[in-house]
Amino acid sequence: MKFKVLFIFLLISSFSIAQENKEKEIPKAQVFESKQSVSIDGKVINLNAKAGTLQLKDENNKPIALFGFTAYFKEGAGKERPIVFAYNGGPGSSSYWLHMGIIGPKRIAVDDPNYNQAAPYQLVNNEFSILDVADVVMMDPVGTGLSIPIGEASGKDFWGVDQDIRTVSLFIMQFLKEHGRLNSPKYILGESYGTFRNAGVMNYLLDKGYALNGVIMVSAVFDLRTLFFAPNEDLPYIVYLPTIAATSWYHDKVANKGNDLPAFVQLVREFTENEYAPALFKGNKISSAEKSAIAKKLQDFTGISAGTWERANLKITANEYYQELLRDKGETVGRLDSRYKGINVDPMSMSAFTDPQSDAISPAYTMGFLDYYHGSLGVSKDLLYATSAYSKEGFKWDWKHQGNNFWGADAAVTTLPDMTEALSKDPNVKVLIMNGYYDLATVFHGVEHSISRMELPQSALDRVIMTYYEAGHMMYTHLPSAKLFREDLKKFILDTQRK
Repeated sequence: MKFKVLFIFLLISSFSIAQENKEKEIPKAQVFESKQSVSIDGKVINLNAKAGTLQLKDENNKPIALFGFTAYFKEGAGKERPIVFAYNGGPGSSSYWLHMGIIGPKRIAVDDPNYNQAAPYQLVNNEFSILDVADVVMMDPVGTGLSIPIGEASGKDFWGVDQDIRTVSLFIMQFLKEHGRLNSPKYILGESYGTFRNAGVMNYLLDKGYALNGVIMVSAVFDLRTLFFAPNEDLPYIVYLPTIAATSWYHDKVANKGNDLPAFVQLVREFTENEYAPALFKGNKISSAEKSAIAKKLQDFTGISAGTWERANLKITANEYYQELLRDKGETVGRLDSRYKGINVDPMSMSAFTDPQSDAISPAYTMGFLDYYHGSLGVSKDLLYATSAYSKEGFKWDWKHQGNNFWGADAAVTTLPDMTEALSKDPNVKVLIMNGYYDLATVFHGVEHSISRMELPQSALDRVIMTYYEAGHMMYTHLPSAKLFREDLKKFILDTQRK
């Protein structure tokens, strides 16, 4: 009996030690604090900066990730100060683009819309930040920045539409609690895929009792059908045409273009909806005469010959357009920002090989940010900041989304119903959608098409605000647009403070 008791004691002790060792294996969060400042409208705002990780826990209080962030809090401000959670997209991109482009206290100076020289890069005061009216938390979803799965979690628990919406929402809820900001005015700001995420997060948070004051969408997409030129799908050709025409207008390929871009774009919208879309809907039933007439108008709006449009059956993909517009000059135009031009390495190819805007600014943003992160913010150089998740082992995005499955088949992936539901359940929340005229990655007419499909009363639709900038996907690289971006965003935050 004595030996049996001893055996049980040893077994329990061994189990306890094993559990303790397992808990010790879970890495702890690290936060690096520093003092920062920014000068806006002639006033200096002193900031307490925190950069590092928060130990994210699931609904059962089990640690699942170290979630990376950089937060800026105004010194001496109270809990009534608004707080904005911001992130980029990808999916699989860290937040350093928004961080160093428009949101943080410093920004990377780039030679827009030209290629930048190699280092040293210039880090300057960001007079376009909104840190004068709100605290900001830059978020890096798992797989990016310092964010990694821990405990029993793995990448697949984070890398998917629904997984991402859940875990990003969990971070926001836990960060608010951790920093005593549960009763602060709350905003989320996403860029690109971050807007697709936003639509889901705003609804997820609302269901958990976290009503947002406002949601900011930068270069938005809510319905992936608008982006991909799938077989027998007319929609992307329709929604891309106004941006294609705007790009041709910028590069002086449009005859009698006039000086007013918005007025020109409106003409293209009207042609697209009243003539181009009906013509595509006819398919091969369109008459030769009508096809030629539409091709001639497409030439007038885009500068690409009517003959090319006719040979393409009135449909040219974005990738073909990048290559075709300036083919005679041996150049290609940008996807993220079509004001940018690059060398066409294969003028005979039908598709572009690179994105000039990405090539032009990526080294400056990457090196400038990492130098700031490990320098001014004081984050340990022993920690690896991942600018993207694409090189992570096993990184593969799960595109299934709850509510997109009909009759046992996966429909087109969209989070538009999530945003529609949130707007219907919360009669106060407002949405600001910021569009670049020269963004060929997430086109503005695609957003307009999506919003026009929201089955809501006009009173709810009036809470969706659209703004436009004469720049691209990252409109803030264009300084006049950055100034307007700040003005629009500041006004939105001030207007949405609940009295």
